[in-house]
Amino acid sequence: MKTRRRRRWPWVVGIAAGALGVLLVPVALVVVPILTHADQGQANQDPAAEEWPAVVTATGDDGRERSLELFPAEPGGSVDSSALVAGQRLVVAGSGYDPSRGVYLAICRIPDSPAERPTPCLGGMPDAEEGEEGASGDVQWAASNWINDDWAWKLFGARPFDDRETGTFTAYLLVPEPTEEALDCRVEACAVYSRNDHTASSDRVQDLGIPVAFAD
Repeated sequence: MKTRRRRRWPWVVGIAAGALGVLLVPVALVVVPILTHADQGQANQDPAAEEWPAVVTATGDDGRERSLELFPAEPGGSVDSSALVAGQRLVVAGSGYDPSRGVYLAICRIPDSPAERPTPCLGGMPDAEEGEEGASGDVQWAASNWINDDWAWKLFGARPFDDRETGTFTAYLLVPEPTEEALDCRVEACAVYSRNDHTASSDRVQDLGIPVAFAD
């Protein structure tokens, strides 16, 4: 009996090692790109220099020409970015983005320097907590949006890019109250910002901002 028990151990160890390997592979697929990412530079767009545009464009240090544009939720109108109202719904379209990196989108304080990350942001940023998978056709209005084409992050609620080849995405922004504990957009200059998500948070190459203000 003792001999038979000893012979079972290699099988048990082998099964356990295989199961561990199955678990570690997806973890590595997510973690390794984050750890090995090299920052691509800056977006080369200064929101503070533009007055209430509906669309902004810039060519980043990575050679990509990106654009970010505001649309009203209902077709046929326009957005007065100088007089947003809490509860207003905006459609934000981006193009030219790098689909290998995720994008956060929210109304954030315009930083003093383009080399600084746009923060804080109204409504914060989406939490990478496991939830329902995002989908291209879903319309979920929120104060912040998260676009990421990686299958793993879709499981945490990220929406995919509309088209990887052109780097296009659509975000559905529900305008929050203009003031929170860490930010008051009635006093400080703010913009609807896109920026790299937590997978490349120090990389400023996808920081585009459309200046906004709130109605009195």
